[in-house]
Amino acid sequence: MAPKISLIGLDQAIEGNVFTFVQPLQTCSECKIRNVCFNLEHGQKYVITEVRKNQHPCNVFNHDKVATIQVEEVDENLVVEYGNKVQEGSSMTMRSRHCDYITCDFIEKCNLMHYENEVRINIKKIGEKVNCPKGFNMRRIDAVHTHKK
Repeated sequence: MAPKISLIGLDQAIEGNVFTFVQPLQTCSECKIRNVCFNLEHGQKYVITEVRKNQHPCNVFNHDKVATIQVEEVDENLVVEYGNKVQEGSSMTMRSRHCDYITCDFIEKCNLMHYENEVRINIKKIGEKVNCPKGFNMRRIDAVHTHKK
């Protein structure tokens, strides 16, 4: 996957930092460079591979500036119910389980807390079985988002 250029607050602009892109802020709708900030995929994790010298004014971040960064996607560690469609190299649509077992260590991953109700993924690696308190056959997977074009 080719690196992408984006913008981030000066305090966060550190090579090697990993972040999850959530969504644009409503206050950014009038900004002239918003397309550079918001060219990332909602819910996808990125690692900053380069911090460039270019800075731009921004009234959202604490130093009133953003840095230009180069990012690459990072594989996401998720938890899915194991079945025939869960194979390394395959694509699938992962949907929130809407699980209510709030003390489970995996509730955020099963309920897709930082995503919409579903996300399209490519499975890179199937990991170990996780202990599901509700008894489902759940496995860890490493995956990357499949982007809609």
